[in-house]
Amino acid sequence: MTRFARRAALALTTASAAMIAANAGAADAPTPEAVLNTYSDIALAGYEDALAKAKALDEATDKLIADPSEETMQAAREAWKDSRPSYQETEAFRFGNAIVDDWEGRVNAWPLDEGLIDYVDGSYGSESDQNNLYTANVIANESITVGGETVNVSTITPDLLQDKLQEAGGIEANVATGYHAIEFLLWGQDLNGTDAGAGDRPYTDYASGEDCTNGNCDRRGEYLDAATDLLVTDLEEMVANWEEDGAARKALLDDPKAGLSAILTGMGSLSYGELAGERMKLGLLLHDPEEEHDCFSDNTHISHLHDAIGIRNVYTGTYERIDGSIVEGPAIADLVAAEAPDVDEELKADLNASVEELQAVADAVENGEAYDQQIGEGNDEGNARVQAAIDALVKQTRTIERAVAALDLGNVTIEGSDSLDNTDAVFQ
Repeated sequence: MTRFARRAALALTTASAAMIAANAGAADAPTPEAVLNTYSDIALAGYEDALAKAKALDEATDKLIADPSEETMQAAREAWKDSRPSYQETEAFRFGNAIVDDWEGRVNAWPLDEGLIDYVDGSYGSESDQNNLYTANVIANESITVGGETVNVSTITPDLLQDKLQEAGGIEANVATGYHAIEFLLWGQDLNGTDAGAGDRPYTDYASGEDCTNGNCDRRGEYLDAATDLLVTDLEEMVANWEEDGAARKALLDDPKAGLSAILTGMGSLSYGELAGERMKLGLLLHDPEEEHDCFSDNTHISHLHDAIGIRNVYTGTYERIDGSIVEGPAIADLVAAEAPDVDEELKADLNASVEELQAVADAVENGEAYDQQIGEGNDEGNARVQAAIDALVKQTRTIERAVAALDLGNVTIEGSDSLDNTDAVFQ
């Protein structure tokens, strides 16, 4: 059993135990404040774990830059993959918390026009009607033009990436920072379509002198160093927001009813519009590997699985840390169980089912069929496997809406997606 499968199985056991406890009845229901403290404690632990893994990634990329080799490149790639589960489980804190939403684009924005950052294959094209920085190639140039203004990019720093390049020109596809910019710098483009294989950037892209491939190796190292340093800094900021006196925790506890709404808003919006819709159904409709979340590394199956686990963590008030310890406490599940035990029981079953369906997608990858192959045109079995996970996420969203009604929380808006709600628009 893989580490990810073991965590999923442990979470199922924990959720079952929580279900039994929840059925104790209304007399044992916790206060909203107690629920929000558990929620905040899980957020803090999750971001602390993501920070620890980002620091390990930063160290691994520093070694790659200092001593490029097959071994240091592979170690950096493994560190990137190892950093994803902890972060993805924190995505359930998005959508309902303004502080997280305002920050999230700096660390996990996608999809990206990678030509902004570095060289790309000729098949990528040379221009875009929507983005005049489509092939700006910061690594190969000392200045670029943004909105008619010349921007000096001769020295690549975290401040340059964040203040001048991230969403440059107001275009969301200009992603210069975060996990996916780093992913591109480690793997390069995946040019395999829906055939087997991920990106395969050579380690010599970071070599010096005559060993350098594709030019500008020193600047490529500067960019990777700046991006990984910035990821650490950004995660440190979010950890601070969830500490005892942190702004995100305080905002929830200042208005407990709104705080409970934030929990279910985050769960529902990540389940439906974001994961089931934009990250899964859109790519399946188009059979397009460019629409997979971790498209350079073929790690999408892990990111999707841990999004689902993160949603369940929030509902059940239970989180397994990277050191194996458990953070747990009163949960919104307890409040739903007190008001509508049948809804609570159904929602826990739905959450388990979505994790199981996404585990099946991940298992297929372990057996040799990558996520982009599973969504490929003509792959009926793979398409059906991904669709089953989408269906499970949609079903759990409908039950989340019943939980909102049971708690009489009227100010919950769950984000939608054209890929689920208006499929004709996808093809226009």
